[in-house]
Parts: sequence; C-alpha cells; structure tokens
Amino acid sequence: MTETLLIEIGLEELPARFVRASSEQLTERITRYLTENCIHFGAVHTFATPRRLAVQIKDVADQQEDIVENAKGPAKKIAQDADGNWTKAAQGFARGQGVSTDVLYFETIKDVEYVYAKKEIKGIKAIEVIKSIPDVIKEMNFPVTMHWGASAFEFIRPVHWFVVMMGDQVVPCSFLGVESGNLSQGHRFLGEAATIVHADDYASTLKEQFVIADLEERKEMIIKQFSALEAANNWIIPQDNTLLEEVVSLVEYPTAFAGEYDARYLDLPEEVLITSMKAHQRYFEATDKSGKLLPHFIGVRNGDANHLQNVVLGNQKVLTARLEDGLFFYEEDKRTSIASSVEKLASVSFHAKIGSLAEKMENTAQLSSYLAEMIEMETEQKENLQRAASIYKFDLVSNMVSEFPELQGVMGEKYALMAGEKPEVAAAIREHYLPLSSEGDVPQSVVGSVLAVADKLDSVISFFKQGMIPTGSNDPYALRRQTIGIVQIIEANNWSFSFKELLEVALENIYGLKDAAQIEGLVEAITSFTKSRVLQKLQSYHISHDIQEAILHAENDDILMSIHYAQALAAHQADEDYKMVVEALARVVNISHKEVAPYTVASELLETASEKNLYVQGNHLATIWNQATIEEAYQALRDLTPYITAYFEENMVMVDNATVKQNRLATLARISQHILQVADVRKLITK
Repeated sequence: MTETLLIEIGLEELPARFVRASSEQLTERITRYLTENCIHFGAVHTFATPRRLAVQIKDVADQQEDIVENAKGPAKKIAQDADGNWTKAAQGFARGQGVSTDVLYFETIKDVEYVYAKKEIKGIKAIEVIKSIPDVIKEMNFPVTMHWGASAFEFIRPVHWFVVMMGDQVVPCSFLGVESGNLSQGHRFLGEAATIVHADDYASTLKEQFVIADLEERKEMIIKQFSALEAANNWIIPQDNTLLEEVVSLVEYPTAFAGEYDARYLDLPEEVLITSMKAHQRYFEATDKSGKLLPHFIGVRNGDANHLQNVVLGNQKVLTARLEDGLFFYEEDKRTSIASSVEKLASVSFHAKIGSLAEKMENTAQLSSYLAEMIEMETEQKENLQRAASIYKFDLVSNMVSEFPELQGVMGEKYALMAGEKPEVAAAIREHYLPLSSEGDVPQSVVGSVLAVADKLDSVISFFKQGMIPTGSNDPYALRRQTIGIVQIIEANNWSFSFKELLEVALENIYGLKDAAQIEGLVEAITSFTKSRVLQKLQSYHISHDIQEAILHAENDDILMSIHYAQALAAHQADEDYKMVVEALARVVNISHKEVAPYTVASELLETASEKNLYVQGNHLATIWNQATIEEAYQALRDLTPYITAYFEENMVMVDNATVKQNRLATLARISQHILQVADVRKLITK
C-alpha cells in the first residue's frame, strides 16, 4: 500500500530571497533520505510561503524494501583450516553478519577466494523511518540563522508549528521542541488555524484560509492580475523576473493594485523613479506602448481585495514622500559643481588602512594610464579616460546617492552630462561599476572598460598590500567578484597583455614599493588569485577540470591567452591524435622543465638525423610563435609530435657525456618553454 506524505514547517516570516531555495533544499533532503532508506515514492510537490516550508510526496510505500546483502569476509585461507573446517575468523564473521556458518560461500576476486555471507534485511514500516525526519531537517543549512528561547540550536527562523502526516495519520515526532500534528495556520490576518484532514488536502485546505501555498500558482495569479491591469488601462508593465520572484516570496495571498503619483515627479530621471518604486517599495512601473514612463505604479498586497482603495492610498502616500525627497535632493545636487564634489572626496575614507576616495582615484588614474599604453589606446580615448579617472567617484558625495546608493554611477553619468562633460566621459563614470555580477553586463565603451579594470585592480592591489586577502568563503570587500569582473572585461575587449608586467610597474611606481622580494610576493599572490578567477570563467564554458588545472599551472600571465588556450585544448580534446600529441609534449616538459634559460644549443653537437630535425623544428616554432594565432600555435605543437616521437626513439637524453646531455636538454627546453605558455600538459588527462 502507499500513502501521501506531508511535511510542513511553520515559521516566523522568512526573508524573501531565501524562501524558494529553502523549500527546494527541504524537498531534496527529504527525498534523498527516503531513497537512502529504500522507501519508494511517486510525485513530489514543493510548497513555500514566507511563513512555511512544505513538501508533499505521493505514493509513499508503507514499508521499506527488503534488502539482500552479500557481505564479504576474510580470504579462504584464513576462513578455513587445512581440513576444510571453519576457523574462528570465519565463525566470528558469520556471527557478525547474523548468520550461521552453514550459509557461507566463496567467491573469487582477482584469483583470491573470499568467504561471503548472504543476509536478508527485512524492511521496517515507513512510519518508523519517517519519525527520524526531524534529524534530516536539522541538517539543513542557510545563509543566515538564529536561535531563540533557551535552545542553542540555530535555524533560519523560529518554528511555531510542525505537520508530519502519512495520509490521514499524524506521524509522532518533534522538531526543536515542537510536536508534530495536523494543525497548520492560515493567512496571518485573513485566515484561521487549519486542520489538515488528509495529506492530499494540504493545498486546498490552506486555500480556504487565504494561503496559496504553491509558489508557481502565486506567480501565475500575479501575472494574470498584471495582464488585467494592462488591458484595463492600456499600460505596459515591464517584465522584471527578479522583482516578481521576490514579491511572490513576500505574500501568501496576492492581490495586485495600481496607484498613481503626481506627474511633476516625472521630471526626475527615470532611474530615480524606478529605484524608488522597485528597490524601496517593491512596486512595478507602468509605461505606455512606446515605453514612456507613466505616473502610475503597481504593487501586490498580501491579502484579498477588501478595502483595497485604502491600501492604494496608503502606498501612494509612502511613495510620494520618497519621491518628494528625491526631487529635493536632485535640485540640490544640480547646484553643486563636479569640482567641489571631487574636493570633498579627500575627506571620505575608502578604508581606514588604505586611504581616502581621492587617493583611490589617483591610483586608478595612474593604473588607467599604464593599461591604456599596454592596449594601445587611441589618443582621444586616452584624453577622455584621463578626465573620467579624475572625477569618476564624485557622485558618491551627492545627496541623491546618499539617499539611493543603488544609483551610484548612474547619477554620476546624469550629473556629468548636465555639467557639460563629454558623453564618453559620463558613460565611463557609470560603466566603471560593471559588471555587477559574474554573469553581468560589461562596459560597452573602451574608456569605461579601462576605467573599470583599473578601479577594480586598485582595490585588489590595495587590500592585498595590507594583507587583507580573501580566505575560504570570507571575502568582505568582494575582491573575488571584482577580479572576475576584470577577467570578463579583458575577454570582452580581446585585450592581450602581460598581467604580471602591469602589476610590477604599478607596485613600484604607484604604490611605492621598493623591496624586490615584497613586489615579487605580491605579484605572485595577485596573479594566482586572478588565475583562480580565470578558472571560474572556464567553468562557465564547461571546460574539463584537467584543462583548467593545466591552464592554472601554465607559465603564462596573459589572461586572454589563458582563456583562449583552454578553449583550443577543449576543442581538440576529441581529436583522434589528442592523446598522442599530449603525451609527446608532456614527455618534453617532463625531462626539461628544470632547465634555466638561456637555452643554448650547439648545432655541431647534434648527432642523429632525428636530433637535427627536432632542432630545426624548434627553430621554426620560435620564429612563428609570437605571430601565431591560438589555433596556429596548437597546430605547430601538434606538427612537432612525430619529430618528438622519433627523437626519443633514437636518442637518449641523459647520456654520460655531460656536454651532449646539456645540449639535448637545451634542445628540449627551447620547445618546452612554448608548450608551457599554452598549458602544463602534464596535468592533462588522456584516455
């Protein structure tokens, strides 16, 4: 027989951003627990609201499946004596397995016979297994937790009720001091306590108490209500899936409503209006068919349509107050010059151990200049970059950004254009914050891209210089995010340059370091940290782990080339000759990687035809290497394979004659240096 299993954890309000993930984690842990305990089940349905996490599992077997195990014991020579009698070792093994020696038998593994016992484990009632589910729930992990009362145990929020049912029966157990039952709770204001008569009735019972327990059902309700508002008013409500997901996780019974605000607030930049609505009030904006913003907003109430007009008026009042503040700040900021704002940055701390925002801008400006030279930036672009770098943080002291931090950069662009700055300069002020996430948009302009890299790199260098380096999951200054941003921008702009060279010049000339060992240590630390972010980028391209490792250990500090070399190796991984190529190249590296440049080869010491051929091919490789494309570089190494194979078949490198031996090592090392620029091929896995 089968029954429906229902588990519901009633909680104080969860943060909206954790609702869906927490419910999915609960479902995953419960279903895995049932599977591990050999309890068969059917369809699984996840539920979640701000006040509850629940999972409903259909067709749960009422008993564990019987298990037959073949337990392996000692080898036959230990299990039986010379006369074929069971030894104490075999008897002890049988007792441990709960069987008699009569059922022991032998199986051969790799020419050795071992004693085995077949034992049958009778499945227990499913309800006995389910009683331990609270222990499974305790293993859940969350980004934030709290404890309450006298308990030291931490959970995402305090637990107020706990439902565990198989069909119409309550499974007796407790979670954090709350006994299981069949009593749930309806909507905090509209509903009442809800008795779940049968596990199948969960969603319908809660719906009677104004709780739509299914996240997707609530989302569909909101979308339909938005569509009705659009049709009735001839509006467009722009799609925002992130905000929609948040709103869905904020309510248990959604009812959409529309409000309005004074049209005079449309004089504010659209970004200010939308930020006021979305980020602060969780409203959606309304536009006309052409995309022009209208003086209306759309919210979602956690409740029904009763007294909805009062809700609308209250929300209008709140939004009007915020927009009034925004309008005041905007008018005040327009009276302030960029120069005076920049002066204020000298008294604003970037970090107590690093310096002011003005000092950060100075460092960034110098880094920008070095980078501009390395990527061969055009003269006009350099001029725009220099201007942008000298003012790009000015909006941080504006009234608007102080009130709406989300608008940093955005308001900088607006105010810069109003002050007569070039569009390229203004755009760079906004773009230098990009990308905002590992998959976010990168700057579209070259000026903005250089400024963004320089600003992020200054942060990384400054914190590393003070020893404030991310460890484990601890990254309070978001240096990982900033570094992956550097990698993204470099790749998007196809910039090829020596990252180590940029760091060395910067540390000595901008950050005032003179100790060679300190510079070398910081360069190595920052380069290694950056390479790890390159691997993160390679993971997003689904490049295999062995190629990632090979790239990580390559003797190459060009970020763009590292990505391209990884992609080239991945593209050839399925080639028939890939194994042969990698093994040949790895043999060269293995035997010569300890050699130190310069690699001087005396041609008169070359003895065999294969030795001379490899020397000639090595010269050719060196000639074409710097001008070769990524694919041409791989093909050049690939073409070396038969020469390498012939070389090792005909020549011994480690001969007694020290001069010949060194000459042969130098021949291989000249090739190895190019191989290692691509990847440490010894890390590659071939089948």
